[in-house]
Amino acid sequence: MKSIRYIFMSALAALALSSCSESFLDHPADNRTEIDSEDKVIKLLSSSYPTANYMWVCELSSDNFIDNQAPHLPTKTWDPQILSHYNYSSYDRADDQLFRFEPATMATFGDYDQPGQIWEGFYNSVASCNAALKAIDEIAASKGMTAKLKAARAEALLIRAYDHFCLVNVFCQPYKDPEASKNDIGIPYVTEVEDVVQKEYPRGNVADVYTKIQADLEAGIADLDEQIFALPKWHFNLNAAHAFAARFFLFKRDYQKVIDHANFVLGTDNTTLLNMMMDYSALADASYSSDFANVWQNPSQNNNLMLITTGSLMQRRSLGYRYSCAGPAAREVFLISSGTHAFWRSYYICPLTAVSGMFGSSSSDYGYFSGKICEQFEYSDKIAGIGYPHIIHRAFTANALLLERAEAKIMLKQYDAACEDLCAYWNNSFEKFPEADHTFYESYVNVATKQIIENWYSDASHSNCFPNWDFTQKVSSSFVIPAEATPYMNCLNELRRWETSFEGLRFFDLKRWGIEYKHVYNVTADETTLTVNDPRRAIEVPWEVISAGLEPSRPQTSAYSNANLVLFDAKEYKAN
Repeated sequence: MKSIRYIFMSALAALALSSCSESFLDHPADNRTEIDSEDKVIKLLSSSYPTANYMWVCELSSDNFIDNQAPHLPTKTWDPQILSHYNYSSYDRADDQLFRFEPATMATFGDYDQPGQIWEGFYNSVASCNAALKAIDEIAASKGMTAKLKAARAEALLIRAYDHFCLVNVFCQPYKDPEASKNDIGIPYVTEVEDVVQKEYPRGNVADVYTKIQADLEAGIADLDEQIFALPKWHFNLNAAHAFAARFFLFKRDYQKVIDHANFVLGTDNTTLLNMMMDYSALADASYSSDFANVWQNPSQNNNLMLITTGSLMQRRSLGYRYSCAGPAAREVFLISSGTHAFWRSYYICPLTAVSGMFGSSSSDYGYFSGKICEQFEYSDKIAGIGYPHIIHRAFTANALLLERAEAKIMLKQYDAACEDLCAYWNNSFEKFPEADHTFYESYVNVATKQIIENWYSDASHSNCFPNWDFTQKVSSSFVIPAEATPYMNCLNELRRWETSFEGLRFFDLKRWGIEYKHVYNVTADETTLTVNDPRRAIEVPWEVISAGLEPSRPQTSAYSNANLVLFDAKEYKAN
């Protein structure tokens, strides 16, 4: 496998770009060697979580977003076909490229919500973890391995595993199986401190990356002790670590381990599970976007297992610009029905969507955004009104974990148990509605049952439903979903699409399941369809690192010949 030179930046000047807060690599090298105590290591790890956000790139690359300028059905099912479209502007030109599944050559490391920010942010996190691990080894060699050092080492391994898991799922093909994934190019799995300006790394393959992730993940969980955390929800606490393990093994298709790790968090009885579900009743008094953000992103919510502060302008991008969750995509994401639905009746929009804080402008076809991505602004100069926009990324939640456990049970042909989880997702969510909303929607809502799931989701004419799931075998011949699992997978697909909306995980699901989809763009209705093994299912790595010698994820195209090779300063934004 080809080795490449220094992969993180195209120049040392790029080290300080695009961080929303001071990153570890912003410090001089001599300062980084002064990590000589337990407390310093723990403090370092508190700031070692990735500050980048992959959600916009992944949502824009999925079937959750449309081009508002292209012909499309309206979001509201009773509105007529939209024949005339406003000339919506793109937030930036790189969004045009990403929506067309092209390399984002118009973006730089300094741009929020772009591949360069993802690459830099996650590898900066890796570098910080590796520095912490080296310091732990040095301190332990002279003073002995204490319980705190052991716990800190566990956290560093978990962060490093998480970083590489996100990177491989953004920039590579999905995991297929142990053999097939050896043929798909991976991402460098960095385990050493970067102490030279130029260093060669093998990019390896996807199978190698998953093997190394698993090693770090399992070693981290074995020694994790959350008692060293003052604020556990902002760290890999025990629940978050097991949720990460469940997601990893789901993507790797080791289903019993998914269930085992999920059970650690969710328990095996409905009482425990109900307590872990999203508490929608907390939204009763929410009026403004900041109110909804404070509920969705609240660490006191049992549903939130781990939170990460990331730099992002996603809220601004999602409403009133060319690309948004609108039209037919919004219908499928928000479970909008022109008539009755499996879980509700005689109502236009899914109660779960309505009560959880979906917002639109005066025209619903400008797009929507969720309260979960509402911006939290950090002022650097209040008088000038400038600073840094943040979104609190809900990296792991109990709601998403419940659906991941349901999928594992389906794949193990435990259909009754899978239905219990699918029904619990809907029924428990409704139980957690604000009292007034619960009373209002009660006459519209059906209690989810196995019979309802089997009847409704066996009909491929319904949204998010397929006649069968045999397309997964194009991903891997070992990835077989039998015909009798179809209604359960269709239900899972619909609920998971809603639950993970605006979080980027839909893009990962499309890749790992092998769902074909297309983007339609321009008033001329140009189309691009992604088949199962299309190279464009891997987001292309930033042009800066390709210029530095990194092997591209996709076959090289002429797109890079026009890349803008100017490095820009990190941006500060106005609050509004």
